[in-house]
Amino acid sequence: MRRGRNRVSVTAQDATGVAKINHGFIAAIVVVATIGGFMFGYDSGVINGTQKGLESAFALGRLGIGVNVGAILVGSAIGAFVAGRLADAIGRRRVMMLAAVLFLVSALLAGAAGGSFVFIVARIIGGLGVGAASVISPVYISEVTPASIRGRLSSVQQVMIITGLTGAFLVNFLVARYAGGSTASFWLGFPAWRWMFWLQAAPAAIYLLALLVIPESPRFLVAKGREAEAHAVLSRLFSSVEADRKVADIRGSLSSDHRPRLADLRDRVTGRIRPILWTGIGLAVFQQLVGINVVFYYGAVLWEAVGFTEDNALQINILSGVLSIAACLFTIATVDRIGRKPLLLVGSAGMAVTLATVAWAFSTAVTDAAGAVSLPGGNGLVALIAANLYVIFFNASWGPVMWVMLGEMFPNQIRGSGLAVSGFAQWIANAAISVSFPALAVAPGLATTYFGYAFFAAISFFFVAAMVNETRGRELEDMAG
Repeated sequence: MRRGRNRVSVTAQDATGVAKINHGFIAAIVVVATIGGFMFGYDSGVINGTQKGLESAFALGRLGIGVNVGAILVGSAIGAFVAGRLADAIGRRRVMMLAAVLFLVSALLAGAAGGSFVFIVARIIGGLGVGAASVISPVYISEVTPASIRGRLSSVQQVMIITGLTGAFLVNFLVARYAGGSTASFWLGFPAWRWMFWLQAAPAAIYLLALLVIPESPRFLVAKGREAEAHAVLSRLFSSVEADRKVADIRGSLSSDHRPRLADLRDRVTGRIRPILWTGIGLAVFQQLVGINVVFYYGAVLWEAVGFTEDNALQINILSGVLSIAACLFTIATVDRIGRKPLLLVGSAGMAVTLATVAWAFSTAVTDAAGAVSLPGGNGLVALIAANLYVIFFNASWGPVMWVMLGEMFPNQIRGSGLAVSGFAQWIANAAISVSFPALAVAPGLATTYFGYAFFAAISFFFVAAMVNETRGRELEDMAG
């Protein structure tokens, strides 16, 4: 047995018999795993400042822009579904490594694309990585962290997603500023927008290399009958005694007659879909129906549409990203104290009010004789403040908490399958919102579109109140489906 070699002093039990936690090792694992969240955010946000370049290079109209921007979401939906199932077959870590390779290939190919078709293929490849990272990183983190701090550590995923988005916004701004515009010539004579994609290759390579040093999920190892390996990992995370208990608990929580499979999502007695899956799907879909990715994908276009310059619009994106990170840090500090459900309820109410305010401000937009659109009086400032308050409410609640819930709410037997279906639904909703926005912004217009997002935010409040059960402080082996 290899157990003895993996024991470290920080996991020994103290005088009270309570197992200590190897915080340093757990922190290192979480940092590496959440680089996937950073790549998720960067790959999603990099498109924000490149749309003028795409339109110019590929002669795209509004529909073409929507398709090129939304291509990543097709891959993301497929990646989320396949990754959830694949993680039960080959392991969480290997799926994250596959996602890192996909990010690297996508960055290089998207920047080099000579036409819209190749670009769409590149973005679909990146989407496969985004979808995989979006569902596997949270579940991996939830499976290697103790219940007492699982919520705050799982919330780091959203911080990294927003950091990736903000990083993409910042790179786009700096490259465009230095080159003189997103379509201007930059290094080696290539236009700036191509370098916005190519620069993503660096963090993708770092992610791939870092994954080589973290262990596989102990819950996956137990499910595969590799209990000695699972014990070794858990001994490093906690202590040998605690590892014995956890291996027994994990073994007991898994059905003994078969490996995890998609059919487990149906109740064996009634034959109906388990209610927990409908809750997971609802959380995943409502997170997108409130329109958050319109801000992330089309932020520059949105603010330019109501009178801001390209330079100012890119700066607003950076501001939104910084505020998002601050909101996520608030969630990390509170999610294991006040719980998941209260944060979701407050977030829904706050988003409904702020989105309605944005919609009202946009309803006052006027067009001058030259065709330029602007918001009269102080309404532009009202829209800007309300939009950033909306971003704060989202990232203090639904942004991180939805991923926390999906990573921990499903029983061990159906965690991979539940994540696969919920993640697929999340990305389909994302695609529907993101691809439809360019057309909706024209007819029926920005005001009506944002009122629609406000309506879904209000409905999400009642969904959470009726369907979501609190998971704070519960062991994963105690989750019921």
